[in-house]
Amino acid sequence: MDEIRALQKMVDECGRIVFFGGAGVSTESGIPDFRSVDGLYHQQYAYPPEEMLSHTMYEKKTEAFFEFYRAKLLYPQARPNAAHKKLAHLEQKGKLLAVVTQNIDGLHQAAGSRNVYELHGSVLRNRCVRCGREYGIDFLLNSTGIPHCGCGGIVKPDVVLYEEGLDQNILRGAVQAISAADMLIIAGTSLAVYPASGLIHYFSGKYLVVINKTATAMDQKADLHICGRVGEVLSQVEA
Repeated sequence: MDEIRALQKMVDECGRIVFFGGAGVSTESGIPDFRSVDGLYHQQYAYPPEEMLSHTMYEKKTEAFFEFYRAKLLYPQARPNAAHKKLAHLEQKGKLLAVVTQNIDGLHQAAGSRNVYELHGSVLRNRCVRCGREYGIDFLLNSTGIPHCGCGGIVKPDVVLYEEGLDQNILRGAVQAISAADMLIIAGTSLAVYPASGLIHYFSGKYLVVINKTATAMDQKADLHICGRVGEVLSQVEA
């Protein structure tokens, strides 16, 4: 409980909190963490996940890409958990400046967060590469093979694949938010995915907090390190 009291004191003192989260934020909503023991990287497929979710696979073996994408990245039944809800509440109370997320599930917005920087895009958005028409997640879920728009173009998920660059506008917004923060909470991420994890180095505020079940590269630099589940920890914090 000393850790929770310390976290509460920091939250009370700060008014420009930024939350930087990864896959561990959504595991409590039933979405598996790729790098956990039971995650995608420990399952056997014809190709490793990095290859299955690469731009090359999308271009060269498009049908196989979409089969894998539908089976392993779409969780329409997932709902916001305690972490998503608490962050939305902190934003509504004027304490939280922004959420910067590596996740693509849209759960932060579903919980009510408004200022969200989705570094890797979102499965909720899909766009025809030919005419630009937008489609929701249901279109992808109900399609088979390669999904096509009425114009004949392929409907591509608005998700950053391996070998693709991050959206520069989103990147710029995330950097500005982190740079302006007086408190940065890093949670549910191993900080193994670049360039996204490199953004935390723009933080120069008062308190750096790490909440994660396993060790990260920032543990020693953190003012507070809590080993635990993100939702369980944040649910004990008052706005």
